[in-house]
Amino acid sequence: MRLLNASGCLDALAAPGVARQLDAYVTKTITPLPREGNAPPRIAETAHGMLNAIGLANPGRERFVSHTLPRLTELLDIPIWVSVGGFSADDYAETCAGLDRDAVAVIELNLSCPNVDEAADGAAEIVAACRAVTAIPLYAKLSAAHPDVAAVATAVADAGADGLSLINTLRGSALDPRTLQPVLARTTGGLSGPSLKPIALATVHACYAATHLPIVGMGGVTTGQDALELVACGARDVALGTILFSDPDAPSRVRAELADASARVGVAGPDEAHAVAHDPERTPLRERSVTA
Repeated sequence: MRLLNASGCLDALAAPGVARQLDAYVTKTITPLPREGNAPPRIAETAHGMLNAIGLANPGRERFVSHTLPRLTELLDIPIWVSVGGFSADDYAETCAGLDRDAVAVIELNLSCPNVDEAADGAAEIVAACRAVTAIPLYAKLSAAHPDVAAVATAVADAGADGLSLINTLRGSALDPRTLQPVLARTTGGLSGPSLKPIALATVHACYAATHLPIVGMGGVTTGQDALELVACGARDVALGTILFSDPDAPSRVRAELADASARVGVAGPDEAHAVAHDPERTPLRERSVTA
């Protein structure tokens, strides 16, 4: 099992020491043209996590390829995953076609921003367009907001996706208690943090059952136990998100906690617990071995 960061939750150029604790680094989402993002305020804390409405702020693909990616390659001695976004299948495909296979280990297709049609056919169209122009492995990042995310997962698998990233943030809002007005300038933003964990577990479980594709599980991971539960639902790898803002040592801590969490259920490590939630006969609880 590898530990990654969730796209947008870590700037490796600003915090390379944190990035080097990971097994792979995922960039912010890159779009065809530069984007300044949304007007502030665009981040807000809530009692249940964090809201962000950054708006895919990024330097654009030309600047990313010519400047940012070479700097990341020089700075980091770990695989680099590039998150790609856009507003049409052609946008995605053109960016994917311009990425160097020697510099990019995986392309994560951000199919879960509000500007992308998340119907199964739309997501599959984007994946198919990208598959036609690159041999770099493609992971489709999907939203749990879709009423049948397993159907979307199946569609992108059929279109050529090599893996899935689950889940992205969910739309939420917060009000200032003094004025009863939205805290964010755009009213709504993406909710991340501990409240997403039950949704992430359900989504990973459903999409693994539907596709058996490799999955990067994310959403509310703050401890090694959280990571182990995502693995048990079908994730091969786990990404850390909001926790990185408050705990820059989270990758090392979670990795150590994973060993303890695995030992508590009687497995040698997280890989031995992979997809165990799908098969009661494989449940490796130490109590079972004691009472048998």
